[in-house]
Amino acid sequence: MSESETSTRITHLGTVGLAVADQDRALESYVGTLGFEKRRDVPFGNGARWIEVAPPGAATTIALVPAGTGIPLSIRLTTEDAEADHANLRASGVDADPEVIRMGEFVPPMFSFRDPDGNSLVIVGGV
Repeated sequence: MSESETSTRITHLGTVGLAVADQDRALESYVGTLGFEKRRDVPFGNGARWIEVAPPGAATTIALVPAGTGIPLSIRLTTEDAEADHANLRASGVDADPEVIRMGEFVPPMFSFRDPDGNSLVIVGGV
């Protein structure tokens, strides 16, 4: 593969997950105290919420993930096409989830993969 070619459609670092004991308290701290913007607050899974905050104008967000829920605290990369990236990475032998995850209208398609050192990252589409 030449330097000008790419095997994914990843456009930027999207979100970094941060475990919090109380999402409302964390949200108040980041928005009220630090002056961050609330970018997303939507239902996620079984009664959980997906909350993202960021400094004004920032492209990368922080996901305030409830501790102990099993939601991975991995780095999330944004892509133009999760399906195509999933297929390309699997075909290239990358340790990626067997399927793209879909969780309803508020949650974009996504999948996890592991780098050669076993670090887990998530690719999120259509954000």
